[in-house]
Amino acid sequence: MDLNFKNDVEAIDAFVEKYTTLKQEIAKVIVGQDEIVKNVLMAMFSRSHALLIGAPGLAKTLMITTIAKCINLSYNRIQFTPDLMPSDIMGTEILDENRKFKFVKGPIFANIVLADEINRTPPKTQSALLEAMQERSVSMNGVTYQLPDPFFVLATQNPIEQEGTYPLPEAQQDRFMFNIYLDYPTFDQEVGIVKSTIHGDMVEPQQILSIEEIVFYQKLLQKVPIPENVYKYAVNLATMTRPGTSMAHAWANDYLAWGAGPRASQYLVIGARTHAVLNGKYSPDIEDVKAVAHNILRHRIIKNYKAEAEGITINDIIDKLLNQ
Repeated sequence: MDLNFKNDVEAIDAFVEKYTTLKQEIAKVIVGQDEIVKNVLMAMFSRSHALLIGAPGLAKTLMITTIAKCINLSYNRIQFTPDLMPSDIMGTEILDENRKFKFVKGPIFANIVLADEINRTPPKTQSALLEAMQERSVSMNGVTYQLPDPFFVLATQNPIEQEGTYPLPEAQQDRFMFNIYLDYPTFDQEVGIVKSTIHGDMVEPQQILSIEEIVFYQKLLQKVPIPENVYKYAVNLATMTRPGTSMAHAWANDYLAWGAGPRASQYLVIGARTHAVLNGKYSPDIEDVKAVAHNILRHRIIKNYKAEAEGITINDIIDKLLNQ
């Protein structure tokens, strides 16, 4: 592993090459979810988190375990249930043999955490996880414990069964950079999935990136220059979603009850920067902002009753804003 590059351009070229190899390795295990894998990796390289919405059986768990193996990251899966307590995630203090309190770390202390069906646990437990995501640390009785670096949370929600769930409030959803919708595979893709799994001879993915490399490339992305027009376009796009304000789009006034906050503007720029680099560019443009806009705005704007009555979807509204 050699990270001594002559300049940032050479480092970006090496990063793109590694990213391409990484996607190819993941594709040996995960069939037909290229766009989803790309979005998950984009969130990870952006030092952010992702919320994945999809029906059961669409390989969400397999996808994240495969990514963890390909980057040699520690990985924990937490199955969220109604009786899950914050200490079950963060850890707890116990008395050791010397009758002194000792902190036992919970499953949150991993590079990748899969929060499976996060909407099945009460708000108190949800908030504990989201606080750790934001602060990247856990506090217990006045002592702060740093979470490992890199640290990435992929939370999943089942959109079908809503009985007995505790939907994430919009303010908490805002902590996630991406809201990724996972759809069913195509017919041919599903045939490929069945063929590759029915005999039990699953491919074991190879390690492509080390922890040191992913941290290096995360920091490299933060140095990518961003043109002024990209900043302005991202902020303009976010402000157009805010009904009742001077810059609100007509559709926002008609169909939205609430718009996206400043964190949306930040993530639009961060996401555009990562999208640009992974597509071989050295600086983002407006097309890169548009490419990540749906995943970033989808969970940050709220429809009103008029939109519901007329069958206007969130994606319809975002499309309208992007075409403005």
